[in-house]
Amino acid sequence: MTRETQESDGRRRRGQDSRDRIVGAMLDLMREGEVSPGAERVATRADVGLRTVFRHFRDMDSLYAEISRTIEGELADLVARPLEAVDEASRLVELASIRAEAYERIFPFKHASTAHRHRSDFLVRGHAAMVANLRQALARDLPAACADPGRMEALDLLLSFEAWSRLRREQGLPRDGALTVVIASAKAILRTG
Repeated sequence: MTRETQESDGRRRRGQDSRDRIVGAMLDLMREGEVSPGAERVATRADVGLRTVFRHFRDMDSLYAEISRTIEGELADLVARPLEAVDEASRLVELASIRAEAYERIFPFKHASTAHRHRSDFLVRGHAAMVANLRQALARDLPAACADPGRMEALDLLLSFEAWSRLRREQGLPRDGALTVVIASAKAILRTG
């Protein structure tokens, strides 16, 4: 390996390290409750210069895209896990539990992204994709319940991030309390068929 190649590889590794620290800093600040941490705050937390932040991320959408990839990576195993239960009521409980775990993990990022969605095509597209994916998973995992359009819509609403957020933030329920409400309500919807 030539000296020039080694220097180039070293710069590339340092650049990737800086990029990773910037993304980690932004996620940490969001997890701590900051909806819109500024570039200066992110740079300080990441221990990089402000110019480094702008060199790696030309705009907020590029930073949101990288954060989304990081979160998707963290959730990949959870989201890909097939349901094990056989009967519909048990599958519903399993599905609600998996979603609760995923929603808890993405909570800070989703609230921050909701605050900025009106200014970001990336966030608008990402939210629409998440809603569509959740609907598809619901229809796949609970096909009998979703055969009825009204029941499908009610379950989709009840098992949505927005319902979870309302139970957790506005109604102040703890995680287990919110999950109990979601499961009891969803089971009631299943029984109405």
